[in-house]
Amino acid sequence: MSNVHTEIAALEEKLRLAELGPDPQFFEQHLADDVVMVSGDGPGINKARVVEAHQPGKKPAFTRVEMSDMKIIDHATAAVVTCLGTYENAEGSFTLKFMRVWLKTAEGWKIVAGSVLK
Repeated sequence: MSNVHTEIAALEEKLRLAELGPDPQFFEQHLADDVVMVSGDGPGINKARVVEAHQPGKKPAFTRVEMSDMKIIDHATAAVVTCLGTYENAEGSFTLKFMRVWLKTAEGWKIVAGSVLK
């Protein structure tokens, strides 16, 4: 397993925990300012929207967040991650498909692009 794979796997676990928190600081730190994110149900998602959505009290807290079928493709200074995310709260559970592109920058690893589909 490469260093990149190990580093990204650790960051993906921190992302999972940030979803449970919620922890907006993780997203503030690890999303590039010009991140490009798309979803299947509307307009693109920018960094401010993601950080705002993860403020405590903004939505029902998740009681479980689990990532599965994760694949990390190492491109030395970049990595592509695909996975399924299962989220559960008092209202029920749902599963989303993710793709994230991590880029190694002078400030550390940043998500520069991603997609989320139902």
